[in-house]
Amino acid sequence: MMDENTFYNFEDEVLDLLASKLSIYQRQEDIDAAIERAAKTVDPEITKQDLDHLVKDINSFDPIDQYINNDEIEDVMVNNTRNVFVYHTRKGSVEVPEKVQDRRMLLQLVKKFRVYSTSSAVKQNIYDIHLPNKSRVNVVETPIGADITIRNFKNTAMSIIDMINLGEMSYNMAGRLWLYAEGLKIRPANLLIGGMPAAGKTTLLNSMFSFLRPEQRVVTIEDTYELNTETQDNCVRLETTLDVSLAELVQNALRMRPDLLIVGEVRGAEAKDMMTAMNIGKISMSTIHASTTRDVITRLEHTPMKVERDIIPLIDAIIVVSQINIGGQFTRKITQVSEVSGVETQVLLSDLYKYDYKTNKGSDILPSVTYRDTLSNLTGVPPSEIIKEERRRGKILEHLNGMGIRSLKEINEFCREYYDNPNRALKKVNINETV
Repeated sequence: MMDENTFYNFEDEVLDLLASKLSIYQRQEDIDAAIERAAKTVDPEITKQDLDHLVKDINSFDPIDQYINNDEIEDVMVNNTRNVFVYHTRKGSVEVPEKVQDRRMLLQLVKKFRVYSTSSAVKQNIYDIHLPNKSRVNVVETPIGADITIRNFKNTAMSIIDMINLGEMSYNMAGRLWLYAEGLKIRPANLLIGGMPAAGKTTLLNSMFSFLRPEQRVVTIEDTYELNTETQDNCVRLETTLDVSLAELVQNALRMRPDLLIVGEVRGAEAKDMMTAMNIGKISMSTIHASTTRDVITRLEHTPMKVERDIIPLIDAIIVVSQINIGGQFTRKITQVSEVSGVETQVLLSDLYKYDYKTNKGSDILPSVTYRDTLSNLTGVPPSEIIKEERRRGKILEHLNGMGIRSLKEINEFCREYYDNPNRALKKVNINETV
């Protein structure tokens, strides 16, 4: 068996040979086979013992392996050889005891990530990489080493019921979100989810996939894949590259006959294109960095978005999520819900819900007015019945929770049945009323 130094040098050659070569493989056995082929190219006489050791080592991201694929760890941050921090769902940012011992180990770790890069995701010494488990890695190489940030992909996406159980929202709020996402089949809401970094914007947006109708043509556009689209059959996933911007993908998406356009996050020129999509009748949803619903409007109106004030009322509702420290524990909560009700000297917002940071309590969610009336006009359903349907949906989610039906996919399966045959679906959850 090779000694440590010989093995390191050998592995180094194999990793150089594999750079940007493994991104095409999805199955672990195919990745292992590619590593074996590269190893035998470097040394045709390699022993099986050394070969097995090599495959195992290249597939390992020590010393941070234990933090990748951990559903409680959202981000892993390797700060050169100084230290390693992780972002824990409940504890926030925490320094861990493991660290990269020296520059040589750091370079080896970077090379292990680089085998999964693509040429379109490399700009000089900056790499955006998707690992086989769908986690996203950003590497910035510098003359003194490298800094690595990993956004973990949750193997089990959080559902709306998971968020209810964690205290992020009430059943009534979840019923409102269900109505926004589905719109009685006629008119889902144009929706923005605001919040600061790590507030849970994408997680909330992702949970609403449970409510989407199966016949909808959905186009998602992201800088890096984070949304879990497994519930949708007719779905196109687009991702930016160094050559193709978010704005260009939003413009192109309009040629793809979308019923629903979901932009992972708007921060620049793509905001105008998304508003154009709304203006021609394409339902759009996105996230945006902002701490209040008024801040969302301010960001839209100013550089670099510069959305004309007159078209901002195309947005039906704005939801803000925040991360709150309660008794030393971090928790996420919906802290504000507003509907856009028009424009005068400024965009008019109707606040339907607000969280009180002093008492750590939220008020009861007020009835929808603007969006409710939009739905009523388009469907012919009286406003009072729309309110009853919203509350019924909150009750349905409560019954599903009690029955142990909590996953994103399970909720979506129930919703599909509810859309197809509401009476039959309601009987399953012991509710005997429909609109």
